[in-house]
Amino acid sequence: MPTLDDILEEIGEFGRFQKQTFFVLCLLSAAFTPIYVGVVFFGFTPEHRCFSPGVAELSRRCGWSLAEQLNHTVPEWGGHGAAFGSRCRRYDVDWNATGLSCTDPLGSLAGNRSSVPLSPCQDGWLYDYPGTSLVTEFNLVCEDSWKLDLFQSCVNAGFFIGSMVIGYMADRFGRKLCLLITVLINSVSGVLMAFAPSYTWAVVFRLVQGLVSKGGWLTGYVLTAEFVGLSFRRTVGVIYQLAFTVGLLIFTAVAYVLQHWRWLQLAVTLPNFFFLLYYWCLSESPRWLITQKQNDKAMEVIKRIAKGNKKKLPLSFQHLKSEDDDGEKLKPSFLDLVRTPQIRKHTCILMYSWFTSSVLYQGLIMHMGIASGNIYLDFLYSALVEFPAAFILLLTVDRIGRRYPWAVANVLTGGACLVTALVPDTLYWLKMTAACLGRMGITMCYEMVCLVNPELYPTFLRNLGVLACSSMCDLGGIITPFIVYRFAELWHELPLVVFAVIAFIGGGLVLLLPETKGKALPETLEDAENMQKRRKENMIYLQVLTSKATPK
Repeated sequence: MPTLDDILEEIGEFGRFQKQTFFVLCLLSAAFTPIYVGVVFFGFTPEHRCFSPGVAELSRRCGWSLAEQLNHTVPEWGGHGAAFGSRCRRYDVDWNATGLSCTDPLGSLAGNRSSVPLSPCQDGWLYDYPGTSLVTEFNLVCEDSWKLDLFQSCVNAGFFIGSMVIGYMADRFGRKLCLLITVLINSVSGVLMAFAPSYTWAVVFRLVQGLVSKGGWLTGYVLTAEFVGLSFRRTVGVIYQLAFTVGLLIFTAVAYVLQHWRWLQLAVTLPNFFFLLYYWCLSESPRWLITQKQNDKAMEVIKRIAKGNKKKLPLSFQHLKSEDDDGEKLKPSFLDLVRTPQIRKHTCILMYSWFTSSVLYQGLIMHMGIASGNIYLDFLYSALVEFPAAFILLLTVDRIGRRYPWAVANVLTGGACLVTALVPDTLYWLKMTAACLGRMGITMCYEMVCLVNPELYPTFLRNLGVLACSSMCDLGGIITPFIVYRFAELWHELPLVVFAVIAFIGGGLVLLLPETKGKALPETLEDAENMQKRRKENMIYLQVLTSKATPK
Protein backbone atom coordinates (compact mmCIF):
# COMPACT_ATOMS: atom_id res chain seq x y z
CA MET A 1 0.00 0.00 0.00
CA PRO A 2 1.27 3.53 -0.76
CA THR A 3 2.31 6.05 1.86
CA LEU A 4 1.06 9.64 1.92
CA ASP A 5 4.31 10.85 0.31
CA ASP A 6 3.77 8.41 -2.57
CA ILE A 7 0.26 9.80 -3.08
CA LEU A 8 1.43 13.42 -2.95
CA GLU A 9 3.90 12.71 -5.75
CA GLU A 10 0.91 11.77 -7.89
CA ILE A 11 -1.59 14.50 -6.92
CA GLY A 12 0.90 17.33 -6.35
CA GLU A 13 3.45 17.98 -3.63
CA PHE A 14 2.83 21.74 -3.68
CA GLY A 15 -0.16 22.37 -5.88
CA ARG A 16 -2.91 24.93 -5.76
CA PHE A 17 -4.54 23.42 -2.67
CA GLN A 18 -1.30 23.42 -0.67
CA LYS A 19 -0.46 26.96 -1.81
CA GLN A 20 -3.82 28.26 -0.58
CA THR A 21 -3.36 26.50 2.75
CA PHE A 22 0.19 27.78 3.01
CA PHE A 23 -0.91 31.38 2.32
CA VAL A 24 -3.56 31.49 5.04
CA LEU A 25 -1.13 29.96 7.55
CA CYS A 26 1.53 32.54 6.63
CA LEU A 27 -0.96 35.20 7.75
CA LEU A 28 -0.92 33.52 11.16
CA SER A 29 2.87 33.65 11.20
CA ALA A 30 2.87 37.38 10.42
CA ALA A 31 0.32 38.05 13.19
CA PHE A 32 2.63 36.47 15.79
CA THR A 33 5.13 39.36 15.49
CA PRO A 34 3.49 41.85 17.92
CA ILE A 35 3.53 39.27 20.71
CA TYR A 36 7.11 38.11 20.18
CA VAL A 37 8.80 41.52 19.84
CA GLY A 38 5.98 43.91 20.75
CA VAL A 39 7.74 45.05 23.93
CA VAL A 40 9.89 47.37 21.77
CA PHE A 41 6.87 49.62 21.15
CA PHE A 42 4.49 48.64 23.95
CA GLY A 43 7.26 49.06 26.52
CA PHE A 44 9.09 51.98 24.91
CA THR A 45 10.94 54.02 27.56
CA PRO A 46 11.26 57.67 26.44
CA GLU A 47 13.49 60.31 28.01
CA HIS A 48 11.97 61.26 31.38
CA ARG A 49 12.51 63.37 34.48
CA CYS A 50 10.80 64.01 37.80
CA PHE A 51 7.76 66.26 37.92
CA SER A 52 8.44 69.10 40.35
CA PRO A 53 5.48 71.29 41.37
CA GLY A 54 6.12 74.96 40.75
CA VAL A 55 8.81 74.54 38.10
CA ALA A 56 6.49 75.33 35.20
CA GLU A 57 5.27 78.53 36.86
CA LEU A 58 8.84 79.63 37.69
CA SER A 59 9.95 78.91 34.11
CA ARG A 60 7.09 80.99 32.78
CA ARG A 61 7.90 83.88 35.14
CA CYS A 62 11.60 83.83 34.25
CA GLY A 63 11.04 83.31 30.52
CA TRP A 64 13.27 80.21 30.35
CA SER A 65 13.56 78.02 27.31
CA LEU A 66 13.11 74.28 27.88
CA ALA A 67 16.89 73.76 27.86
CA GLU A 68 17.38 76.49 30.47
CA GLN A 69 14.59 75.05 32.63
CA LEU A 70 16.18 71.62 32.57
CA ASN A 71 19.65 72.93 33.38
CA HIS A 72 18.35 74.97 36.33
CA THR A 73 15.89 72.46 37.85
CA VAL A 74 16.98 68.89 36.97
CA PRO A 75 19.99 67.27 38.70
CA GLU A 76 22.87 66.17 36.46
CA TRP A 77 20.91 66.93 33.29
CA GLY A 78 22.74 65.94 30.12
CA GLY A 79 20.15 64.94 27.56
CA HIS A 80 19.75 61.38 26.29
CA GLY A 81 21.53 58.79 28.39
CA ALA A 82 21.62 61.14 31.35
CA ALA A 83 22.52 59.80 34.76
CA PHE A 84 20.14 58.04 37.14
CA GLY A 85 19.94 61.22 39.21
CA SER A 86 18.46 63.29 36.38
CA ARG A 87 15.74 60.73 35.70
CA CYS A 88 14.91 59.44 39.15
CA ARG A 89 15.80 62.23 41.59
CA ARG A 90 14.74 65.84 42.00
CA TYR A 91 15.96 68.78 44.04
CA ASP A 92 14.21 68.81 47.40
CA VAL A 93 13.25 72.48 47.25
CA ASP A 94 10.06 74.51 47.15
CA TRP A 95 9.98 76.03 43.67
CA ASN A 96 7.02 78.17 44.69
CA ALA A 97 9.15 80.03 47.21
CA THR A 98 9.46 83.77 46.65
CA GLY A 99 12.80 85.38 46.03
CA LEU A 100 14.19 82.67 43.72
CA SER A 101 16.70 84.07 41.26
CA CYS A 102 16.04 83.51 37.57
CA THR A 103 19.75 83.31 36.78
CA ASP A 104 20.73 80.85 39.53
CA PRO A 105 17.67 79.73 41.53
CA LEU A 106 19.50 77.01 43.47
CA GLY A 107 22.39 79.33 44.29
CA SER A 108 19.96 81.83 45.82
CA LEU A 109 18.68 79.06 48.12
CA ALA A 110 21.81 77.18 49.18
CA GLY A 111 24.72 79.05 47.67
CA ASN A 112 26.06 75.85 46.09
CA ARG A 113 24.09 73.53 43.82
CA SER A 114 25.92 70.43 45.05
CA SER A 115 24.72 71.03 48.61
CA VAL A 116 21.03 70.98 47.67
CA PRO A 117 19.47 67.71 48.92
CA LEU A 118 17.82 65.29 46.47
CA SER A 119 14.62 63.29 46.92
CA PRO A 120 12.76 60.59 44.94
CA CYS A 121 10.14 61.51 42.34
CA GLN A 122 7.16 61.75 44.69
CA ASP A 123 4.83 63.47 42.21
CA GLY A 124 5.44 61.33 39.14
CA TRP A 125 7.42 61.91 35.96
CA LEU A 126 7.37 63.97 32.78
CA TYR A 127 8.00 62.02 29.55
CA ASP A 128 9.34 63.47 26.31
CA TYR A 129 7.03 61.40 24.12
CA PRO A 130 3.85 62.39 22.26
CA GLY A 131 2.24 58.97 22.69
CA THR A 132 1.84 56.48 25.53
CA SER A 133 3.40 53.15 26.41
CA LEU A 134 3.19 50.73 29.31
CA VAL A 135 6.16 52.59 30.78
CA THR A 136 4.61 56.04 30.65
CA GLU A 137 1.13 54.95 31.79
CA PHE A 138 2.21 52.79 34.74
CA ASN A 139 5.48 54.66 35.48
CA LEU A 140 7.74 51.62 34.96
CA VAL A 141 10.93 53.62 35.51
CA CYS A 142 13.58 54.07 38.20
CA GLU A 143 12.84 51.76 41.14
CA ASP A 144 10.02 50.10 39.17
CA SER A 145 11.94 49.62 35.92
CA TRP A 146 12.30 45.89 36.67
CA LYS A 147 8.57 45.52 36.07
CA LEU A 148 9.14 45.96 32.33
CA ASP A 149 11.66 43.09 32.46
CA LEU A 150 9.06 40.99 34.27
CA PHE A 151 6.41 41.86 31.66
CA GLN A 152 8.50 40.43 28.80
CA SER A 153 9.80 37.52 30.87
CA CYS A 154 6.22 36.45 31.60
CA VAL A 155 5.54 36.32 27.87
CA ASN A 156 8.52 34.00 27.36
CA ALA A 157 7.53 31.90 30.36
CA GLY A 158 4.16 31.52 28.66
CA PHE A 159 5.95 30.48 25.46
CA PHE A 160 7.91 27.83 27.40
CA ILE A 161 4.89 26.30 29.13
CA GLY A 162 2.47 26.74 26.27
CA SER A 163 4.71 25.18 23.61
CA MET A 164 4.79 21.91 25.53
CA VAL A 165 1.07 21.90 26.40
CA ILE A 166 -0.11 23.01 22.96
CA GLY A 167 2.32 20.58 21.31
CA TYR A 168 0.80 17.72 23.27
CA MET A 169 -2.73 18.90 22.46
CA ALA A 170 -1.90 19.09 18.75
CA ASP A 171 -0.60 15.51 18.79
CA ARG A 172 -3.50 14.30 20.90
CA PHE A 173 -6.54 16.13 19.53
CA GLY A 174 -5.45 17.31 16.09
CA ARG A 175 -3.77 20.31 14.49
CA LYS A 176 -6.89 22.13 13.34
CA LEU A 177 -8.79 22.03 16.64
CA CYS A 178 -5.69 23.10 18.54
CA LEU A 179 -5.09 25.99 16.13
CA LEU A 180 -8.64 27.29 16.48
CA ILE A 181 -8.54 27.15 20.29
CA THR A 182 -5.24 29.06 20.44
CA VAL A 183 -6.52 31.70 18.00
CA LEU A 184 -9.66 32.27 20.07
CA ILE A 185 -7.84 32.54 23.42
CA ASN A 186 -5.11 34.73 21.94
CA SER A 187 -7.64 37.12 20.38
CA VAL A 188 -9.80 37.47 23.51
CA SER A 189 -6.84 37.95 25.87
CA GLY A 190 -5.31 40.48 23.46
CA VAL A 191 -8.45 42.61 23.51
CA LEU A 192 -8.67 42.35 27.30
CA MET A 193 -5.06 43.53 27.57
CA ALA A 194 -5.93 46.66 25.61
CA PHE A 195 -8.42 47.51 28.39
CA ALA A 196 -6.26 46.35 31.30
CA PRO A 197 -6.95 48.66 34.28
CA SER A 198 -3.54 48.10 35.91
CA TYR A 199 -0.03 46.82 35.29
CA THR A 200 -0.86 43.54 37.03
CA TRP A 201 -3.76 42.80 34.72
CA ALA A 202 -1.68 43.73 31.69
CA VAL A 203 0.92 41.13 32.74
CA VAL A 204 -1.78 38.50 33.34
CA PHE A 205 -3.38 38.97 29.91
CA ARG A 206 0.05 39.06 28.22
CA LEU A 207 0.98 35.81 29.97
CA VAL A 208 -2.18 34.20 28.62
CA GLN A 209 -1.24 35.36 25.13
CA GLY A 210 2.21 33.83 25.60
CA LEU A 211 0.70 30.52 26.71
CA VAL A 212 -1.20 30.04 23.45
CA SER A 213 0.41 32.22 20.75
CA LYS A 214 3.73 30.46 20.19
CA GLY A 215 2.11 27.04 20.46
CA GLY A 216 -0.35 28.14 17.78
CA TRP A 217 2.48 29.47 15.62
CA LEU A 218 4.35 26.14 15.91
CA THR A 219 1.17 24.23 15.11
CA GLY A 220 0.80 26.28 11.94
CA TYR A 221 4.44 25.49 11.12
CA VAL A 222 3.81 21.76 11.54
CA LEU A 223 0.54 21.88 9.59
CA THR A 224 2.30 23.64 6.72
CA ALA A 225 5.02 20.98 6.56
CA GLU A 226 2.54 18.10 6.78
CA PHE A 227 0.51 19.21 3.76
CA VAL A 228 3.42 19.37 1.29
CA GLY A 229 5.74 16.77 -0.21
CA LEU A 230 9.23 16.01 1.05
CA SER A 231 11.02 18.15 -1.54
CA PHE A 232 9.16 21.32 -0.48
CA ARG A 233 9.39 21.10 3.30
CA ARG A 234 12.59 23.13 3.64
CA THR A 235 11.30 25.88 1.34
CA VAL A 236 7.91 26.30 2.99
CA GLY A 237 9.57 26.24 6.42
CA VAL A 238 11.88 29.14 5.52
CA ILE A 239 9.10 31.12 3.83
CA TYR A 240 6.78 30.56 6.81
CA GLN A 241 9.43 32.22 8.98
CA LEU A 242 9.85 34.91 6.33
CA ALA A 243 6.17 35.74 6.78
CA PHE A 244 7.09 36.62 10.37
CA THR A 245 9.53 39.17 8.92
CA VAL A 246 6.75 40.67 6.80
CA GLY A 247 4.82 40.98 10.06
CA LEU A 248 7.73 42.98 11.49
CA LEU A 249 7.43 45.53 8.69
CA ILE A 250 3.66 45.84 9.06
CA PHE A 251 3.93 46.10 12.83
CA THR A 252 6.48 48.91 12.52
CA ALA A 253 4.19 50.90 10.21
CA VAL A 254 1.16 50.43 12.48
CA ALA A 255 3.20 51.40 15.57
CA TYR A 256 4.37 54.57 13.80
CA VAL A 257 0.78 55.58 13.05
CA LEU A 258 -0.66 54.55 16.44
CA GLN A 259 1.74 55.75 19.14
CA HIS A 260 -0.69 55.04 21.99
CA TRP A 261 -0.15 51.49 23.21
CA ARG A 262 -3.81 50.62 23.87
CA TRP A 263 -4.89 51.55 20.34
CA LEU A 264 -1.86 49.72 18.96
CA GLN A 265 -2.76 46.61 20.96
CA LEU A 266 -6.31 46.67 19.58
CA ALA A 267 -5.10 47.25 16.01
CA VAL A 268 -2.80 44.20 16.04
CA THR A 269 -5.24 41.96 17.93
CA LEU A 270 -8.60 42.43 16.20
CA PRO A 271 -7.45 40.90 12.86
CA ASN A 272 -6.77 37.66 14.75
CA PHE A 273 -10.52 37.04 14.99
CA PHE A 274 -10.56 36.52 11.21
CA PHE A 275 -8.38 33.43 11.75
CA LEU A 276 -11.43 31.72 13.25
CA LEU A 277 -12.53 31.37 9.62
CA TYR A 278 -9.90 28.59 9.49
CA TYR A 279 -12.72 26.33 10.65
CA TRP A 280 -14.02 26.46 7.07
CA CYS A 281 -10.75 27.24 5.23
CA LEU A 282 -8.41 24.56 6.60
CA SER A 283 -8.48 20.80 6.53
CA GLU A 284 -7.06 18.55 9.22
CA SER A 285 -3.56 17.22 8.62
CA PRO A 286 -3.79 13.93 6.69
CA ARG A 287 -0.55 12.76 8.31
CA TRP A 288 -2.03 13.24 11.78
CA LEU A 289 -5.21 11.42 10.75
CA ILE A 290 -3.12 8.49 9.50
CA THR A 291 -1.17 8.27 12.77
CA GLN A 292 -4.52 8.17 14.59
CA LYS A 293 -5.65 5.28 12.35
CA GLN A 294 -8.38 7.49 10.85
CA ASN A 295 -7.56 6.47 7.28
CA ASP A 296 -11.07 7.13 5.95
CA LYS A 297 -10.95 10.78 7.06
CA ALA A 298 -7.40 11.07 5.77
CA MET A 299 -8.55 9.79 2.37
CA GLU A 300 -11.28 12.45 2.30
CA VAL A 301 -8.66 15.15 2.81
CA ILE A 302 -6.44 13.58 0.14
CA LYS A 303 -9.32 13.61 -2.35
CA ARG A 304 -9.89 17.28 -1.48
CA ILE A 305 -6.21 17.98 -2.17
CA ALA A 306 -6.41 16.14 -5.50
CA LYS A 307 -9.53 18.08 -6.48
CA GLY A 308 -7.95 21.39 -5.48
CA ASN A 309 -4.84 20.54 -7.53
CA LYS A 310 -7.03 19.40 -10.45
CA LYS A 311 -5.46 15.95 -10.34
CA LYS A 312 -7.11 12.55 -10.37
CA LEU A 313 -6.30 10.09 -7.62
CA PRO A 314 -5.32 6.72 -9.13
CA LEU A 315 -7.43 3.75 -8.10
CA SER A 316 -4.34 1.95 -6.82
CA PHE A 317 -3.91 4.75 -4.23
CA GLN A 318 -7.30 4.36 -2.60
CA HIS A 319 -5.81 2.67 0.46
CA LEU A 320 -3.21 4.17 2.76
CA LYS A 321 -0.24 2.75 4.58
CA SER A 322 1.02 4.38 7.76
CA GLU A 323 4.73 5.00 7.94
CA ASP A 324 4.90 3.16 11.26
CA ASP A 325 2.88 0.09 10.24
CA ASP A 326 6.01 -2.04 9.98
CA GLY A 327 8.03 -2.99 13.01
CA GLU A 328 7.68 -2.20 16.67
CA LYS A 329 6.94 1.41 17.52
CA LEU A 330 9.58 2.87 19.83
CA LYS A 331 8.57 5.19 22.65
CA PRO A 332 10.87 8.19 23.13
CA SER A 333 12.31 9.10 26.51
CA PHE A 334 14.15 12.19 27.74
CA LEU A 335 16.98 9.84 28.76
CA ASP A 336 17.48 8.96 25.10
CA LEU A 337 18.65 12.54 24.53
CA VAL A 338 21.69 12.01 26.77
CA ARG A 339 22.10 8.23 26.91
CA THR A 340 24.64 7.86 24.08
CA PRO A 341 27.75 10.03 23.59
CA GLN A 342 27.11 11.54 20.13
CA ILE A 343 23.44 12.30 20.73
CA ARG A 344 24.37 13.74 24.12
CA LYS A 345 26.85 16.06 22.39
CA HIS A 346 24.27 17.04 19.77
CA THR A 347 21.69 17.78 22.47
CA CYS A 348 24.01 20.05 24.46
CA ILE A 349 25.19 22.00 21.41
CA LEU A 350 21.68 22.38 20.01
CA MET A 351 20.34 23.56 23.37
CA TYR A 352 23.06 26.20 23.54
CA SER A 353 22.35 27.21 19.92
CA TRP A 354 18.64 27.67 20.62
CA PHE A 355 19.49 29.64 23.76
CA THR A 356 21.96 31.81 21.84
CA SER A 357 19.55 32.48 18.99
CA SER A 358 16.79 33.62 21.32
CA VAL A 359 18.98 35.80 23.56
CA LEU A 360 20.64 37.57 20.62
CA TYR A 361 17.55 37.93 18.42
CA GLN A 362 15.31 39.34 21.15
CA GLY A 363 18.21 41.12 22.84
CA LEU A 364 19.23 43.07 19.73
CA ILE A 365 15.63 44.16 19.21
CA MET A 366 15.23 45.24 22.86
CA HIS A 367 18.57 47.07 22.84
CA MET A 368 17.39 48.98 19.78
CA GLY A 369 14.46 50.20 21.88
CA ILE A 370 16.80 51.89 24.37
CA ALA A 371 19.20 53.29 21.76
CA SER A 372 19.31 56.97 20.88
CA GLY A 373 18.23 56.72 17.24
CA ASN A 374 14.80 56.81 15.61
CA ILE A 375 13.23 53.62 16.92
CA TYR A 376 10.87 53.25 13.93
CA LEU A 377 13.55 53.63 11.26
CA ASP A 378 16.04 51.48 13.18
CA PHE A 379 13.44 48.73 13.58
CA LEU A 380 12.50 48.96 9.90
CA TYR A 381 16.09 48.75 8.65
CA SER A 382 16.95 45.81 10.87
CA ALA A 383 13.78 43.96 9.83
CA LEU A 384 14.54 44.42 6.12
CA VAL A 385 17.86 42.56 6.44
CA GLU A 386 15.99 39.40 7.43
CA PHE A 387 14.96 38.98 3.78
CA PRO A 388 18.52 38.56 2.43
CA ALA A 389 19.22 36.29 5.43
CA ALA A 390 16.50 33.91 4.24
CA PHE A 391 17.65 34.00 0.62
CA ILE A 392 21.30 33.39 1.59
CA LEU A 393 20.12 30.40 3.59
CA LEU A 394 18.16 28.98 0.65
CA LEU A 395 21.19 29.37 -1.65
CA THR A 396 23.88 27.94 0.65
CA VAL A 397 22.54 25.08 2.75
CA ASP A 398 22.21 22.63 -0.17
CA ARG A 399 25.43 23.77 -1.86
CA ILE A 400 27.93 24.49 0.90
CA GLY A 401 26.27 22.64 3.76
CA ARG A 402 24.95 23.52 7.19
CA ARG A 403 27.93 23.85 9.52
CA TYR A 404 30.12 26.47 7.86
CA PRO A 405 27.38 29.01 6.97
CA TRP A 406 26.03 28.53 10.51
CA ALA A 407 29.43 29.16 12.09
CA VAL A 408 30.06 32.19 9.86
CA ALA A 409 26.65 33.62 10.78
CA ASN A 410 27.52 33.33 14.49
CA VAL A 411 30.89 35.02 14.00
CA LEU A 412 29.27 37.75 11.88
CA THR A 413 26.75 38.40 14.64
CA GLY A 414 29.41 38.54 17.35
CA GLY A 415 31.67 40.83 15.33
CA ALA A 416 28.78 43.15 14.48
CA CYS A 417 27.81 43.40 18.16
CA LEU A 418 31.37 44.39 19.08
CA VAL A 419 31.54 47.02 16.34
CA THR A 420 28.18 48.46 17.38
CA ALA A 421 29.34 48.63 21.00
CA LEU A 422 32.74 50.21 20.39
CA VAL A 423 32.04 52.66 17.54
CA PRO A 424 31.20 56.18 18.81
CA ASP A 425 27.69 57.57 18.35
CA THR A 426 29.02 60.19 15.94
CA LEU A 427 29.49 57.43 13.34
CA TYR A 428 25.80 56.59 13.33
CA TRP A 429 25.85 55.11 9.82
CA LEU A 430 28.55 52.62 10.84
CA LYS A 431 26.73 51.63 14.02
CA MET A 432 23.50 51.15 12.08
CA THR A 433 25.23 49.09 9.38
CA ALA A 434 26.85 46.85 12.00
CA ALA A 435 23.55 46.47 13.83
CA CYS A 436 21.80 45.38 10.62
CA LEU A 437 24.55 42.84 9.87
CA GLY A 438 24.19 41.47 13.37
CA ARG A 439 20.43 41.14 12.89
CA MET A 440 20.97 39.37 9.55
CA GLY A 441 23.49 36.98 11.12
CA ILE A 442 21.33 35.97 14.06
CA THR A 443 18.32 35.52 11.75
CA MET A 444 20.38 33.02 9.75
CA CYS A 445 21.40 31.27 12.98
CA TYR A 446 17.78 31.05 14.10
CA GLU A 447 16.59 29.55 10.83
CA MET A 448 19.60 27.21 10.67
CA VAL A 449 18.98 25.68 14.09
CA CYS A 450 15.34 25.11 13.07
CA LEU A 451 16.60 23.22 10.01
CA VAL A 452 19.41 21.18 11.58
CA ASN A 453 17.74 20.19 14.86
CA PRO A 454 15.37 17.56 13.38
CA GLU A 455 18.12 16.26 11.07
CA LEU A 456 20.28 15.03 13.97
CA TYR A 457 17.74 12.84 15.79
CA PRO A 458 16.30 9.44 14.84
CA THR A 459 12.68 9.26 13.74
CA PHE A 460 11.15 8.07 17.01
CA LEU A 461 13.08 10.73 19.00
CA ARG A 462 12.83 13.61 16.55
CA ASN A 463 9.80 15.49 17.90
CA LEU A 464 10.97 15.15 21.49
CA GLY A 465 14.47 16.26 20.53
CA VAL A 466 13.20 19.40 18.83
CA LEU A 467 10.84 20.15 21.72
CA ALA A 468 13.47 19.69 24.43
CA CYS A 469 16.19 21.66 22.64
CA SER A 470 13.96 24.52 21.51
CA SER A 471 12.68 24.95 25.07
CA MET A 472 16.02 26.64 25.77
CA CYS A 473 14.90 29.31 23.32
CA ASP A 474 12.12 30.35 25.71
CA LEU A 475 14.36 30.13 28.77
CA GLY A 476 16.77 32.45 26.98
CA GLY A 477 13.89 34.81 26.28
CA ILE A 478 13.05 34.92 30.00
CA ILE A 479 16.48 36.23 31.03
CA THR A 480 17.08 38.46 27.98
CA PRO A 481 15.17 41.52 29.33
CA PHE A 482 17.27 41.48 32.49
CA ILE A 483 20.50 41.25 30.45
CA VAL A 484 19.49 44.16 28.24
CA TYR A 485 17.87 46.57 30.67
CA ARG A 486 19.94 45.90 33.81
CA PHE A 487 23.36 45.64 32.14
CA ALA A 488 22.63 48.81 30.16
CA GLU A 489 22.37 50.69 33.48
CA LEU A 490 26.05 49.84 34.11
CA TRP A 491 27.16 50.68 30.57
CA HIS A 492 24.79 51.25 27.67
CA GLU A 493 26.78 48.97 25.32
CA LEU A 494 27.55 46.20 27.85
CA PRO A 495 24.69 43.94 26.61
CA LEU A 496 26.24 43.99 23.11
CA VAL A 497 29.60 42.82 24.48
CA VAL A 498 27.86 39.95 26.29
CA PHE A 499 26.01 39.05 23.08
CA ALA A 500 29.31 39.00 21.16
CA VAL A 501 30.89 36.53 23.58
CA ILE A 502 27.81 34.27 23.44
CA ALA A 503 27.81 34.33 19.62
CA PHE A 504 31.54 33.54 19.25
CA ILE A 505 31.18 30.51 21.54
CA GLY A 506 28.17 29.34 19.51
CA GLY A 507 30.15 29.68 16.26
CA GLY A 508 32.82 27.33 17.56
CA LEU A 509 30.39 24.77 18.97
CA VAL A 510 28.36 24.27 15.78
CA LEU A 511 31.54 23.11 14.00
CA LEU A 512 31.52 20.08 16.31
CA LEU A 513 28.22 18.89 14.81
CA PRO A 514 28.18 16.45 11.87
CA GLU A 515 27.36 17.78 8.40
CA THR A 516 23.84 16.74 7.34
CA LYS A 517 23.80 18.04 3.77
CA GLY A 518 22.62 15.34 1.37
CA LYS A 519 22.18 12.75 4.11
CA ALA A 520 19.05 10.75 4.81
CA LEU A 521 17.40 11.40 8.15
CA PRO A 522 18.59 8.90 10.80
CA GLU A 523 16.03 6.21 11.55
CA THR A 524 17.56 4.59 14.65
CA LEU A 525 19.81 5.52 17.55
CA GLU A 526 22.65 3.70 15.80
CA ASP A 527 22.17 5.85 12.67
CA ALA A 528 22.30 9.04 14.71
CA GLU A 529 25.35 7.85 16.66
CA ASN A 530 27.24 6.96 13.48
CA MET A 531 26.63 10.21 11.57
CA GLN A 532 30.07 11.59 12.47
CA LYS A 533 31.69 8.20 11.91
CA ARG A 534 30.09 7.86 8.47
CA ARG A 535 31.58 11.22 7.53
CA LYS A 536 35.06 10.05 8.53
CA GLU A 537 34.63 6.73 6.71
CA ASN A 538 33.54 8.57 3.54
CA MET A 539 36.65 10.76 3.74
CA ILE A 540 38.92 7.70 4.12
CA TYR A 541 37.14 5.95 1.26
CA LEU A 542 37.58 9.01 -0.96
CA GLN A 543 41.29 9.14 -0.13
CA VAL A 544 41.67 5.44 -1.02
CA LEU A 545 39.93 5.98 -4.36
CA THR A 546 42.10 9.01 -5.05
CA SER A 547 45.31 7.13 -4.27
CA LYS A 548 44.26 4.25 -6.52
CA ALA A 549 43.49 6.63 -9.35
CA THR A 550 46.89 8.32 -9.08
CA PRO A 551 49.28 7.00 -11.76
CA LYS A 552 52.46 5.34 -10.50
